[in-house]
Amino acid sequence: MSVYDAVEIDTLQGGPADLSQYLGKAVLIVNVASKCGLTPQYAGLERLHETYAARGFTVLGVPCNQFMGQEPGTSEEIAEFCSATYGVTFPLTEKVDVNGDGRHALYQRLVPTADAEGHTGDVRWNFEKFLVDGSGKVVARFSPQTEPDAPEVVSAIEANLPA
Repeated sequence: MSVYDAVEIDTLQGGPADLSQYLGKAVLIVNVASKCGLTPQYAGLERLHETYAARGFTVLGVPCNQFMGQEPGTSEEIAEFCSATYGVTFPLTEKVDVNGDGRHALYQRLVPTADAEGHTGDVRWNFEKFLVDGSGKVVARFSPQTEPDAPEVVSAIEANLPA
């Protein structure tokens, strides 16, 4: 079963996102925030997106305000910040909860995956990363502190690019 099956989420601009468009692609799903110490990771995420987009890869940013209120903006403010500050061109979804009773269905499917240290369950902080392969299977999880250009992230992306 694909992580995207029967999951509904809106784009940051409003209106439903068609997650089925990501089948056949490698996707790095990242909960993002504009006012976090890790926010500069946006630059590395954009570089990954630019480097591998033509080979069937995208970053999918998922704004979340659950960690010390570090994503307080409206959809318009988030979009403007990402574009103006980091030149973000990868898609962004609406702001959602990634933990707790209101955890979005997408994250319900992501969080059972363990990272290299064996952590499963709740997202620990902004910029936790989940790599999904072309069939919609979660194949890797990376801690928030792992930089987007870390060798383990890059090698996992390259190993999961479509043939």
